[in-house]
Amino acid sequence: MSNPIYLALDLPRLDAATALAQKVKGHVGGLKLGLEFFCAHGHHGVHEIAKIGLPIFLDLKLHDIPNTVAAAMQAIHVLEPAIVTVHAAGGRAMLEDAKAAAGEHTKVVAVTVLTSLDDADLARQGIAGTAHDQALRLAELAQEAGLDGIVCSGHEVGAVHRQWKNGYFVVPGLRPADGASAADQKRIVTPRAARDAGASVLVIGRPISRAADPVAAARAIEATL
Repeated sequence: MSNPIYLALDLPRLDAATALAQKVKGHVGGLKLGLEFFCAHGHHGVHEIAKIGLPIFLDLKLHDIPNTVAAAMQAIHVLEPAIVTVHAAGGRAMLEDAKAAAGEHTKVVAVTVLTSLDDADLARQGIAGTAHDQALRLAELAQEAGLDGIVCSGHEVGAVHRQWKNGYFVVPGLRPADGASAADQKRIVTPRAARDAGASVLVIGRPISRAADPVAAARAIEATL
């Protein structure tokens, strides 16, 4: 992949999302469509964004019983996504069924620990150890289940890459080194640090989408890689 940046197009209006994607398409390698976008615009919205000509990452974070997740995966075949997310916490059977039901050219990656969570949040959920520990445990589970890779923060991607050499690693929660606001993210790194640690895909949203000049922001981030 020549450009690992996937722009998160989590905007409530389809016309605004399309316009933004058109503006920055020369400086990103793909487009991420999450729950906000998919719930608002469904299959139609995905088809419209796909017309821009960049790979589509459907960040749906599927998490249910194995049969339901497999059926959901089959339902999005027609959208031909390059990447789809499921939650690693759904268990090995769910992960295996998700991968088996995915399209031939779709990478299935498992979300480990959300970048909005830290060690204290995990402790409140009754999960022992640190976010780093949990991400590595779930990465091992995803690898055993035959998935293509995982989603993790830049803090864990280096360690996961060392134990899963050929894995496909999606890293969100990225902020440029120019002091951009962390907002609701707790475990953040710069795009360059994540890339150097082994990230395959860099998911970047607000630092581009909410910038005064999204094209300049995307170009500046691209230049650091």
